[in-house]
Amino acid sequence: MEKLNVFIPGEISLRLENMLEFSLKGREAVIFRASEEVNDLKNKKILFAVELGESGINIEHFKMLEKIRMSGEKFMENSAGSIIINSNNELFSRDIARKTILYANMAGCMFPGRPLSEATGSLKNLNTRKKMTDLSLEEVCLQECKSVVDKLMEFNPNKLDRPKILALHASNYNTSNTLSLWKMVKNNLEEFDINEIHIENGSVRDCKGCSYKACKHYSQSNNCFYGGVMVEEIYPAIINCDVLVMVCPNYNDSISANMSAAINRLTALFRKFKFYDKYVYAVIVSGFSGSDIIAQQLISALNINKTFMLPPEFALMETANDYGEVEKIENINEKAKKFADNIRKCTVK
Repeated sequence: MEKLNVFIPGEISLRLENMLEFSLKGREAVIFRASEEVNDLKNKKILFAVELGESGINIEHFKMLEKIRMSGEKFMENSAGSIIINSNNELFSRDIARKTILYANMAGCMFPGRPLSEATGSLKNLNTRKKMTDLSLEEVCLQECKSVVDKLMEFNPNKLDRPKILALHASNYNTSNTLSLWKMVKNNLEEFDINEIHIENGSVRDCKGCSYKACKHYSQSNNCFYGGVMVEEIYPAIINCDVLVMVCPNYNDSISANMSAAINRLTALFRKFKFYDKYVYAVIVSGFSGSDIIAQQLISALNINKTFMLPPEFALMETANDYGEVEKIENINEKAKKFADNIRKCTVK
């Protein structure tokens, strides 16, 4: 039986102890409690189990993130990870989760779709799932933890002969550093089938917020309340692709409104289709700083929420302000080629 490596930093509550006991039952686990105990995280299945107090800061966990970051991009090569978080309040759990995922991912760790089980202080974050069962919130929490661990241990990402890539963007090739960078990457992926969709301003209305029942009804016919380009072009392209590439400039430390609306509108399709077998990558350019914030936003939206797989080093992140500046970055062509090679290595048989 494959061993599960569990990092449990600092003191934990009785609730997190119960969450771990339930989810690890019958499995062989190696427990680490301090970053000094960890020297080799390659070729492993890794579970981060994090207790968050009122401050939302777990010092031992941050020491582990520091070690991961300072140990290089191969420190967690060929490993896969998931996260269980317990908090005594309603804040900070998602922030710590996506930050942890980004740090580990930059060190070579990949994550299955929906790799997180989080228990907020009240467990109200589990109310929606509770409505689908006869279980109590506490029982739903335990089942969610077990599901995360089971999914991690069964995780075996698929590779394909000729992966189909869908690149989504809302920019213009004549003005966008981000599209220029994506073009450099794309030029190194000539053997792939690449479909590129430009989400024009005003072409995608944001989610109306239909009831679950109404959204589910539209989803049965691959539809959505607003219809339009989402239903006619983007839904079929998402279903057909193996790899989704999000081309995202940084707008005020967020992805653009058009791209955000497109992600929100994926919910109707998600009611019918899950995306566990699809990879997500990102090309991100910031004019000043904050590319990591954009990467974390995409991790939350597409990996944690919408179930896309997160391959190792999923994001190519650069800084460039004036148009054309990205092409002057030192070794940028080599960086673009390396990113393309990473896509190839992760997705092609």
